[in-house]
Amino acid sequence: MADGAQHGRARAAAALAPLCAVDEVPAGTARRVTIGGRALAVFNLDGAFHVIDDTCSHGFASLAEGFIDGAVVECPWHGGAFDIRTGPAVGAPCVTPVAVYPTGLRDGMVWADLAGGSAPSQPKHEE
Repeated sequence: MADGAQHGRARAAAALAPLCAVDEVPAGTARRVTIGGRALAVFNLDGAFHVIDDTCSHGFASLAEGFIDGAVVECPWHGGAFDIRTGPAVGAPCVTPVAVYPTGLRDGMVWADLAGGSAPSQPKHEE
């Protein structure tokens, strides 16, 4: 049993990844980070760091390059918007949410749990 618990801790630790230094993302800005082939956007909302998939679910635009308004990022291509904290699309034409990853700060770095992200769910269509 102890080996299983140790394996679980090791797997969880492996999922934590340092993304960037805290001072590389000033308040009210975002930074695009690529790790393991995955593009992520790191946002600093008044000292609270949030990490989401960087690619807009409507197109292939970088959300880190979008316009930040409070806790919402607007896609720079088509103007769709997402809640940075929780991932759902909050502005058309986007309807599919983006994944959100648990974050933390350690040793002056922003870390994310890349295995613990909320996967985007499929949009519900009205008939």
